Amino acid sequence: MPSQLQRLKNDMAQRLASAILNGFEAMFADFTNVTLGAKVRFEKADWPAVQEASSQRIEIYKGKVHSIAELIKGLVGPPIYEPELWVLAKVYYIDILQYHANYEIAETFYNSIYCYVFGHDNINDDHAFVTSSQKPQSLEVSQNLYHRYSPGEQVTDLTRDLLDGCLFNVRWEDKERDIHNIVAAAREPLLRFSPQERNNMQVDVLKSVFYRSKAAYVIGRVVLRDNTIPFVLPIMHNRQGELFVDTVIFDRDELSVVFSFTRSFFMVETNDPSSIVDFLKILMPHKARSELYACIGFRKHSKTEFFRDFRRYMAKTEEQFVIAPGIKGMVMSVFTLPSYDFVFKLIKDRFAPPKDMTRDQVKEKYRLVSRHDRVGRMADTHEFSNFEFDKRMLSEELLHELYQLAPSLLKEKGEHRLVIDHLYIERKMIPLNIYLQHASDEDIVDVMDEYGNAIKQLAAANIFPGDMLLKNFGVTRHKRVVFYDYDEICPLTDCVFRTLPEPQNEYQEMSGELWYTVGPFDIFPEEFRLFFSGNPKARKAFEERHGDLYNVSYWTSIQENIRAGQILDVFPYRKRRRFQRNVDKAS
Repeated sequence: MPSQLQRLKNDMAQRLASAILNGFEAMFADFTNVTLGAKVRFEKADWPAVQEASSQRIEIYKGKVHSIAELIKGLVGPPIYEPELWVLAKVYYIDILQYHANYEIAETFYNSIYCYVFGHDNINDDHAFVTSSQKPQSLEVSQNLYHRYSPGEQVTDLTRDLLDGCLFNVRWEDKERDIHNIVAAAREPLLRFSPQERNNMQVDVLKSVFYRSKAAYVIGRVVLRDNTIPFVLPIMHNRQGELFVDTVIFDRDELSVVFSFTRSFFMVETNDPSSIVDFLKILMPHKARSELYACIGFRKHSKTEFFRDFRRYMAKTEEQFVIAPGIKGMVMSVFTLPSYDFVFKLIKDRFAPPKDMTRDQVKEKYRLVSRHDRVGRMADTHEFSNFEFDKRMLSEELLHELYQLAPSLLKEKGEHRLVIDHLYIERKMIPLNIYLQHASDEDIVDVMDEYGNAIKQLAAANIFPGDMLLKNFGVTRHKRVVFYDYDEICPLTDCVFRTLPEPQNEYQEMSGELWYTVGPFDIFPEEFRLFFSGNPKARKAFEERHGDLYNVSYWTSIQENIRAGQILDVFPYRKRRRFQRNVDKAS
């Protein structure tokens, strides 16, 4: 028979588990309430409200963790810091999660509370959910998640039903034209199958529409025999507020770009996020679940899934971590496993001149990116505290660099464990300067066009990269150019764009030092030519397509547009993919 003390501990652990689950439910409700407004914001074309809601939703999780953790500190008192209490609490939490639809994300919320209380220290499966308490379910998702259409020979009728099923309270610009465009585009992927097979095909369309920025995305799949063809229909507004289908995408690689780690999160109405992820996983089997959770806004659980994947990867690899290839940065030390798809970045203790900032200021730049619309041009990152490595898995060269450049972030744990106090983990890309060294003439033209587009799209989203050196941009497997060095970014509207002053006399002309004053936010676009020193082919390709970036007038016009409230159209697919609409109404 349990003693009175044990009964007291059991009661305390039960209250702790219940308080955490109640906190999770409150967080999920707040998250859902913001998400539910996405349809109305889209219908009203209220783009500033879309941006505000996206930023607001990101902050919900962190705010709820803080409030619930402080609540349970008062509820439990000093025993909250006793690890054995959390062993009991986890047992009770597992019990009450047994039939919970969102047990995965609820486990992550529990982990967040535990990490808040213990400062991300001593994380293990006895006290937290390093591994999940339940086995993953089959990827076959419930038909309650989607509408199923069986078209027979009338693909046109199916497409009309599909668009009608979106139930938008907005007029269409020309629905019959859009239906014709979709059916015409579908012919090529469907012609691989016989007429009989096409007659027996099924089309599944998620009931939940995906909203991001200025578009709504209808997601579905065509099922023929044992084959699945994914598709996405982006729906947009014209200037009169009417709707049109901008394109249809059937290619898995192009669909992957729509769900890229460089883009802001979708708003998707769902009470069962894991089922949405399961459906998306069928469409994009190469994408990790961690990426798909992030795509629909569950960043913290994305981090949990990533960490579990990382542990599984480390259990089977014999590689050592090495310093990442490329030109070393002044602010970050970067390392990776040669065959791994991610890099690890930590902020150095001291920065070489001319860098003049603190570690906290660098962290704030990364927070800015996490809250901002990344417009497909900035990589999302996972931020970790007290991240443990087996020292034997780190090369001698890497260990030497870490102890030399960031000793304040390192802590020994036993003979073979090294704990890094703070680091970022980010998708690996080929640095643009390295990519250009081995690129064909055609690839140079394409990638420099991408580089210019990246700068312009970031500018239109009110982001100035600061340091636009080629080494600070990466090339993805889809040959998209992405910015990933954030220590000097700032709002474009903070910048002062100036023309280089003409020297007024021979002394100024011959002077080896600046003879004019330069403010902290002054930018001279003419100097951007220096980024291509030593690579005339890249410079020529860039200037033929983006020479306007050397002009002050280009940058000041973008600033004026931003201050006037203009929000950029950013397409997560090539412009050539867009349907010809043949209307005078510009989108």
